[in-house]
Amino acid sequence: MIRPRIFVPRTVVPEALELLQTRCDVEMGPGGGLSHEKLVEAVRGCDGVLSPVVALPSDVIDAMAPTCKIISCFGVGFDHVDIAAATRNGIWVTHNPGFVTDDTADMAFALMLGVARKLRACDTFVRSGERPWPMTVNLGLRVSGKTLGLVGSGRIAQAVAARAAGFGMSLLYTARHRNENFEASTGARYVSKDDLLRLSDFVSLHMPLTPETEKYIGSRELELMQPHAILINTARGKVVDEAALASALKNGVIAGAGLDVFENEPLVLPALCDLPNVLMTPHKGAATMDGFRNMGRSSAEKIFAALDGKLPANCLNPEARQVSN
Repeated sequence: MIRPRIFVPRTVVPEALELLQTRCDVEMGPGGGLSHEKLVEAVRGCDGVLSPVVALPSDVIDAMAPTCKIISCFGVGFDHVDIAAATRNGIWVTHNPGFVTDDTADMAFALMLGVARKLRACDTFVRSGERPWPMTVNLGLRVSGKTLGLVGSGRIAQAVAARAAGFGMSLLYTARHRNENFEASTGARYVSKDDLLRLSDFVSLHMPLTPETEKYIGSRELELMQPHAILINTARGKVVDEAALASALKNGVIAGAGLDVFENEPLVLPALCDLPNVLMTPHKGAATMDGFRNMGRSSAEKIFAALDGKLPANCLNPEARQVSN
């Protein structure tokens, strides 16, 4: 019996591969990823793709047809996949919402604390061996009791709000629509985008990337923020205009930023790298052993469902198989 062939463009956790290998032949791409041309060739004839964040534009997806049944996105995000092309080719696309909510919320709060207390500068100072340790160098900003503005009212925003409650923070939020359930569970107050920026000591971004949210934070928005304010982005890099942010940080428009995502990752704007008041991590918000193991198993199980002709959980385009039939 011929086993289904599953292509994995880049390294994922062993738990996912081990589970897939119980039913399928698994072909792995190199750890650093493939060139676009090699990716097109690699996906031909596959029955499914388990996709970490690797760009899958229309020509790559066209090359998967007609054999491929599913693109199982490893994480929560799916903006790296051309879903319209997948639907046209009868390929289901799935993702894994909810598995790393707490992990991403932890990262947002870690960045908030790290920037506020200038942990990067403090760590560098200790490692330098300089003595004595002056009390007034690298004074930070108190987090407890301050105002946190959340952009978005989904799972991750709610988890960040729960952490903020432990710090006695006042909560504001803005979103496309008022969310009374979010307000009831968090005590957050709904305000306009501009009021949130004006009133918050910390602004944390938790919205998807859409045409409406691209460059959601630019020069105008940064000018509205308080000089001591700190911006946190664990959402998507393109929701922030990085050039505008670098300028604002350099010129003291805001005090600092914590970034886990970037406009053109893995490339980072050099101007950001030169600044002492920005703390950066390489898109690690979801990167915990617990979260990755759970997402890996879930991704594999979705592939099994598709191979069995069943609609997989968390399918973004359930109509795709109807298109192909």
